[in-house]
Amino acid sequence: MQFMVISDPQPARPSQVRGIQTTFWDWLDRQKEAGIVKAVYVKTGRGAIVVFDVESHETLHRLMTEWSDCVPAAFTVFPLIDPAHQEAIARKGA
Repeated sequence: MQFMVISDPQPARPSQVRGIQTTFWDWLDRQKEAGIVKAVYVKTGRGAIVVFDVESHETLHRLMTEWSDCVPAAFTVFPLIDPAHQEAIARKGA
């Protein structure tokens, strides 16, 4: 299952969070190496957009908790569907 997760970190001075940001990037690198993270985009200002490919909602919950432990944030989650699946449905109905 793929999910796009958008973070909105808690307000803080950039200089106050610089040290913990490296914790986030180290954590993110481990998720990429494991094949769990499919894409990462950094938002202008603060925050990130990450596409996860996970086996369960519980795994996604664990990852978001770990992420929030690195950088406290609010998250918006979007479940994603493979475009090929939607295209097949559209073409089948035509």
